[in-house]
Amino acid sequence: MTTIKSLIEKGVIDQENADRLLDLNNEHVLSIVCEFTERCKPKTLTVITDSKEDIAYVRNRAIELGEEEKLSLKGHTIHYDGFFSMSNHDQARDKENTRVLIPKGEYASPWINTIDRDEGLSEIMEIMDGCMENHECIVRFFCLGPKNSKFSLLALQLTDSFYVGHSEDLLYRTGYEEFKKLNGSKDFFTFIHSSGELTGNPPITKNIDKRRVYVDLKEDRVLTVNNQYAGNSLGLKKLALRLAINKSNQEDWLTEHYFIMGIHPKGKNRTSFATGAYPSGCGKTSTAMLPGQTIVGDDIAYLRIWEDGHAHAVNIEQGVFGIIKDVNAKDDPVIYETLTTPKETIFSNVLINDGKPYWLGMGSEYPKKGFNFSGEWTEGKKDQNGKDIPLAHPNARYTVRIEELSNADPNLHNPDGVPISCVFYGGRDSDTMPPIVESFDWESGVFLGATIESETTAQTLGAQGIRTPSPMANLDFIVVPLGKYLENHQKFGNNLKVPPKVFATNYFLKNKNGKYMNGMLDKLVWVMWAESRFHEDYGAIKTPVGYIPKYEDLKELFKECLNFDYQKSNYNEQFSIRISKLLEKLDRVEFSFKKEKDIPEFFWNILSEQRTELKNLKEALGKDIINPEEF
Repeated sequence: MTTIKSLIEKGVIDQENADRLLDLNNEHVLSIVCEFTERCKPKTLTVITDSKEDIAYVRNRAIELGEEEKLSLKGHTIHYDGFFSMSNHDQARDKENTRVLIPKGEYASPWINTIDRDEGLSEIMEIMDGCMENHECIVRFFCLGPKNSKFSLLALQLTDSFYVGHSEDLLYRTGYEEFKKLNGSKDFFTFIHSSGELTGNPPITKNIDKRRVYVDLKEDRVLTVNNQYAGNSLGLKKLALRLAINKSNQEDWLTEHYFIMGIHPKGKNRTSFATGAYPSGCGKTSTAMLPGQTIVGDDIAYLRIWEDGHAHAVNIEQGVFGIIKDVNAKDDPVIYETLTTPKETIFSNVLINDGKPYWLGMGSEYPKKGFNFSGEWTEGKKDQNGKDIPLAHPNARYTVRIEELSNADPNLHNPDGVPISCVFYGGRDSDTMPPIVESFDWESGVFLGATIESETTAQTLGAQGIRTPSPMANLDFIVVPLGKYLENHQKFGNNLKVPPKVFATNYFLKNKNGKYMNGMLDKLVWVMWAESRFHEDYGAIKTPVGYIPKYEDLKELFKECLNFDYQKSNYNEQFSIRISKLLEKLDRVEFSFKKEKDIPEFFWNILSEQRTELKNLKEALGKDIINPEEF
C-alpha cells in the first residue's frame, strides 16, 4: 500500500511537500493523494499552499512547460486546447463522455448520461493507469464560495496541467488553510485530472478518443482524463456544479447555473440583486455584465434560505471563464476594456498575431495570418475534411478575476451572500416566447425555468441549431432525477417568506424575415422592468403564460436606459402571444418530461392550465397571434 513515507523513499515527493500534506492532519486527504499517485504515476508531486510564492510557481510553470505563452500585454497569456479537425477537438464540453456513475439497482434518469458505477470505475481506472508518467502533479486546495461562510464547500484537486492550476487560481479562492479547519473531516469534493499523453508544440492531449469525465456521487469526486479544455478539466468548474447539485438536493438548498448581478435603477436609491440561468452562448454573461450594473458572479451560485426570509446567494467562484466570441467595445465595453489592458488574463483558442489576441466578433479588422488552435493559420485554411478553420474557435474563452472588472460588486466575498429579488431564465428561441414574461408565482416560475428550450450552439460538441429542452439551463449538469430536482425547487421557494419574482427572457426572437427583434442592449430594459416589478413600480398584462409589460412602461424605460424611442409596432411584434407556437412547445415539454418518473404534480397542473387557456383564447378571438392590447 502506497504511503507518504513510501512516496518519499521513491523520490516522488520531498519532505517539504510531504510535510505540507501532513500538516493538514487529514487522513482522507492523504489516502486520496496516495491512491491516485500510485494509480497515475506522476514523476513528482508538488503541494501548493495559499502562499503568493506557490501561486506564482503554478503560473510560471504553465509558461515554462508551454501550456501557456506570454503575450505582448503584461499579464496576458495564451493557451491552446487539443485540435485535430473542426469535428474532432478538445475545445468544448464533452457531453457524450461525461457520465454519472450509478450503482447497480439505483434509478438512472433518462435525462442524465449514466454508466454502471462498477463498469465506469473499472474503465476509467484502467485509462488513468500511468496517465501522469513523466509529469509533475500538483495537489491543490480550494474554497467554493466566500471563506468563513455557511455556504462554502472545500475542494481538493490533483492535476498534471499547470494551465488548469493557473486557471483555478484566477477562478477560485484558496483553500489550503481552510482544509486545516476540517479537523480531519472528509466533507470535501475531490477532483482527479490528467491531460494524459501530450503531443506537439504547444503540448496538447493526444488521446482525446479516450477522453472521459466520470462523476462519482458516492465518493463526492470526479475523475477526468485525456482533456485540457477547462469545462472538462477544471474540477471546480462544472464538475463541482454536478457534485454540489447532488449535495444540495439532499440538504434542501439550491446549486444553480446562475449568474448573480446587482441592479441599480436610475433615480432610485436602491440596489436589487438577481440571478439568472442561460445555456452557453445564450446571453448569460452579457446579461450579468450589463452597463451600469454590477457583477457578483457569472456562472454558478449556491442559494440558501436566510434569516431575513429571502433567498441569499453566493458566487462559488471569484473569476470569469467567459466566451470571448462577439465581445466588442460597443456591446460589452467592460469586458472588452478588461481584455485589452494589462491584467492577468488567460486567452484560449484565439488567433495570435504579433503578440496580440484576435477573436470572432471583436469589432476590429483581423490579420490574415497568425497562430491559432490549429497551428500556423492563414485566411482560407481548411481542416483535413475540407472544412474552413476560422481565425478563432467559436468557443474560444478568456479567464480573468472578477475583481479586475470595473463593475465588480463589493459583495463578491460577502460571507452572507446577497438577497435575491429576481430570477431570470432564458434560452435561444427564434419564434415562440416574448422577450420577457413574468411568472404568476414561485411554482409557475419553476415551470418557466424547467421548460426553457434552446437551439444548440458551439459551446457543446455535436450538431448545432437543434432545439433541445434545457431545464433551468442546467440539464447538462443535473445528476439527480429531474423530478427530485423540481420538487426541491418547489419546496425551497415555498419556504421563503419573500420569494424572488421569476422571469423568462428571450433575446433571440426573429421576425418573418429572419431578423432579430431584440437589439443587443434591449436586455437592459427587460432587466430594469423585472426589477421594478419586484418593487411594484409597474403594472403588467396577464396572459395564459405569464405577465408581460405594458407598452407605456417599456417606452419610458427604453428612453431612460438607452435613449431610444420605442415604437408601439415593435412592442406588438415582440409581445404578441403566438398560440400555435406555444401549444407546440407544450407538446414538446409534455413529451420530454413524460420520459421521467415522479415529476411533481404542480408541473403537470400548470401545463394543463396553460394549454386549456391558450386553446380557449384562440377559440374566443378566432385568431392565432394575439396582440397585447387584446388582453
